[in-house]
Amino acid sequence: MKRILLCIGFLFFIGCVNKEQKIVLNPNVLFILVDDLGYHDLGFSGSTFYETPNVDSLAKESVWFKNGYAASRVCSPSRASILTGKFAARHGITDWIGAKAGDEWRIRNRHDKLLPADYIKALPKEDITIAEAFKNKGYVTFFAGKWHLGNKGSYPEDHGFDINKGGFHRGSPSGGFFAPFKNPKLKDKNAGENLTIRLAEETANFISQKKEKPFFAYLSFYAVHAPIQTTETKWNKYSDKAENYGIAKTGFKIERVLPIRQVQDNPIYGGLVETMDDAVGIVLKSLKENDLDKNTIVVFTSDNGGVASGDNYATSNLPLRGGKGYQWEGGIKEPFLIKVPWLGTNNKTSDFPVIHTDFYPTLLDLSNISLYPEQHIDGISLKSIIEGKKINIERPLYWHYPHYGNQGGEPSSIIQQNGWKLIHYWEDNREELFKLPSTENDEMNVISEHPELASKLSNQLLSWLKKVNAKYPKKDSLFDKDKRDLRLQNLKTKKLESLEKNRLKVLSKDFQPNKNWWKSKITKD
Repeated sequence: MKRILLCIGFLFFIGCVNKEQKIVLNPNVLFILVDDLGYHDLGFSGSTFYETPNVDSLAKESVWFKNGYAASRVCSPSRASILTGKFAARHGITDWIGAKAGDEWRIRNRHDKLLPADYIKALPKEDITIAEAFKNKGYVTFFAGKWHLGNKGSYPEDHGFDINKGGFHRGSPSGGFFAPFKNPKLKDKNAGENLTIRLAEETANFISQKKEKPFFAYLSFYAVHAPIQTTETKWNKYSDKAENYGIAKTGFKIERVLPIRQVQDNPIYGGLVETMDDAVGIVLKSLKENDLDKNTIVVFTSDNGGVASGDNYATSNLPLRGGKGYQWEGGIKEPFLIKVPWLGTNNKTSDFPVIHTDFYPTLLDLSNISLYPEQHIDGISLKSIIEGKKINIERPLYWHYPHYGNQGGEPSSIIQQNGWKLIHYWEDNREELFKLPSTENDEMNVISEHPELASKLSNQLLSWLKKVNAKYPKKDSLFDKDKRDLRLQNLKTKKLESLEKNRLKVLSKDFQPNKNWWKSKITKD
């Protein structure tokens, strides 16, 4: 009886462990979201070039969902889906906020066949975010880093976060990765300080200060998004590593529209990834030093695939095809870790297909908080899997991207179910069918071999889109095929040539981006 009363008395202050039933009441939650990190950008998931010892250690203590997916191929839709538990077509944020749509798309001079669909440009106020769900149960809620879900009036503090360090409307670091940051929500401390490390330190300080109450901390790195930047020391390390491995003669090939990176050998990106890992280490160390590592759930994931085309062409996602912005596996398959110490998640893996919308009900369930089934309608709780049980659910996963990606992706929608993935392209209504995981690189379209299955999945996809009132791209009446073809030809010749030259330049011994290495070195100039 005394034990029960003790647990109740501290219900909103500390996690109370019931060892017999392996239950922690009111556990803390640390959610780590990396921007643009690819599935194979980590040591535990297969990279031999990037070094990520802290995340690799976390993976050993977690359930690794090997078939973990982002809710979108670009950032804002995925971030909205994590916070709301809804697929992009349902919440309406289907592109990164700020992207041109409709007639404005012509400003880009891309000469595409379609005008991208319009989309919602702020996180809907009527949604109950996961932060609000935790706050309603007495949790202190904290946000650090990239938001990109609306302008003033739709910042983290407007959607359930008590504290906001660095979250505003911009999707990339305004001042780069070294101070001054030019961030209205994060005051500069020291010139040249690193943004990724600073966000980790803010999170660690929050943990130390608020450890007497349960907390929901959401660390949303701006890294490893462009502009990719690192220190001279880390560049030297990865430049030497690339040379020791043997520098490939070519680093790119042509995908359908853009060149795409084929090798992981960019020393700038390598340093950026390692700094992200250093930052993860700071926060995990804080949990341990404050004796909170045993009653804190830790999540680690990314918002979309690694950038292999477009932006800085920073990484390769092989053997997965594509990357950020693409409709194939490289664009949506993600690192997906959940650590629950009291459930013995060490070195566990699961092949069950999971997606960003599952975090909302899973974290509530693990925290013994009543679910919001009408809110996180497109997610399911993964608690049973984490406990080592099997769940017999055959559910479809849906993606809707009625836009052109900056990275070469095409307007398309996807349904994935029972190991099959069908992609519907909106330019001409053609479709592709893939069997996963045997053709996970999306090179083997088997639609001609399974016409009935393809038709069934197609009808299911289109019916669902209609049900959720999805928006679609429209034909551009001013479309000029000759201009489009000329643009594509230039991408396949001039762009490819310039990328290969820049790749070797970045790997050369005399490489220096500027005198102060993106402000990481304080100079007198």
